[in-house]
Amino acid sequence: MPELNHRRRMLVLAICCMSLLIVSLDNTVLNVALPSMQRELHASTAGLQWTIDAYTLVLASLLMLAGSTADRIGRKRVFMAGLIVFTIGSVLCSLAPNLESLIAFRMVQAVGGSMLNPVAMSIITNTFTEPRERARAIGVWGGVVGISMAAGPLIGGLLVDSVGWRSIFWINLPVGLVALLLTLRYVPESRAPKARRPDPVGQLLVVTLLGSLTYAIIEAPHSSAPKVIAFGALALAALLSLLWYEPRRAEPLIDLRFFRSAPFSGATVVAISAFAALGGFLFLSTLYLQNVRGLTALNAGLWMLPMAALTFVSAPLSGRLVGSRGPRLSLLVAGVAMTASGVLFAAFEAETSNITLVIGYVLFGLGFGFVNAPITNTAVSGMPRAQAGVAAAVASTSRQIGQTLGVAVIGAVLAAGVGSSSYREVFVSAARPGWWIIAACGLAVLVVGALTSGRWARRTAERTAERLESAEVKEQADVLA
Repeated sequence: MPELNHRRRMLVLAICCMSLLIVSLDNTVLNVALPSMQRELHASTAGLQWTIDAYTLVLASLLMLAGSTADRIGRKRVFMAGLIVFTIGSVLCSLAPNLESLIAFRMVQAVGGSMLNPVAMSIITNTFTEPRERARAIGVWGGVVGISMAAGPLIGGLLVDSVGWRSIFWINLPVGLVALLLTLRYVPESRAPKARRPDPVGQLLVVTLLGSLTYAIIEAPHSSAPKVIAFGALALAALLSLLWYEPRRAEPLIDLRFFRSAPFSGATVVAISAFAALGGFLFLSTLYLQNVRGLTALNAGLWMLPMAALTFVSAPLSGRLVGSRGPRLSLLVAGVAMTASGVLFAAFEAETSNITLVIGYVLFGLGFGFVNAPITNTAVSGMPRAQAGVAAAVASTSRQIGQTLGVAVIGAVLAAGVGSSSYREVFVSAARPGWWIIAACGLAVLVVGALTSGRWARRTAERTAERLESAEVKEQADVLA
């Protein structure tokens, strides 16, 4: 890719951030609309879970494929295709006549979304080649998540209360079209020097693993034990097959050699933990504020504003800290804040008091704002630039897997606790195990982040990058020979 001047690089960053905005805004807005969807479509808790997880599940399954495909055929081309499919999927979601159709159209959205975030991150990585500048750019990228969290509840609440939940999908249309036109005009094409071949068997195993595991978790409170066990066994078989098959391929879908780098492995675990906490946190908060407190969608969005504001403020600060001092401090702040928030709700029933509710939201927003930049920077900075798309896709996949599992596990715990009672009667006690899970996720961010961000961990990243580059040089020499 040709070297761009500063102004052009900033424009490319802004375009990539627009893609992140519509994907992140879509998830945030959807959470605010869940109670309205539940009433109109007569959905159960499991139905609400599938509305979210159908999207994140497909996204997680296809992100690595999209990243490697973009490296092979061109990042700009795949990015534009993603914008088109995501926008079409959004229009279809707004027209869904029932819950089943909505879930199906959310999966169409996810196909487009899978071509956006990892490819955009790969474009950013190859545009901003200087480490400090790249860390700052990633900090801005992470700040867009804060913008979506700040704007999502307010925009979603206003639209749901004034027009209806279908209108939340309309906002993706103008943003998607503008991003598409700007990409066509200003984003240069780039691809990896050596194309990676498709891995259909690995892709099928990933889809089987994530799909069967999510189904087993969500349906556990409602389905028979043999059925749940069967899907759990299928997930385990797919995982074992993946671990056996992928190392035997010259160009696997998931390059397991990446995980020899302690920072990369740590970033993967941190991403899963942090986004599992986020998915569960938003799911519980939205249902509590609207179904238990009886707030409108807009008022519920206003209550969640402190969390969003702290995420917005913290993300760029975290990016600067990562650029100047490395990822450890950001990960420690994130882990402590997210753990404290979960404990506040689990042990002290923070949602039952206005003051503690706001404090809990502030703590979680602070922690989540600090966690994004170190995840992304660590995942891509220790890898060869030629593998940036795949490395970024693994990091993005980890986020979506985390959010999928967070909604699935915590939603299943809530459904099991509520049973046949109404939310208003037993919600606080039924949600307590979910809040403990969120606290445990925050603790995982703290511990894993501390263990995998030291000097020895950085040395493993350097050795892994050297081995990957050496292997790539050898493969190219074999091809030429």
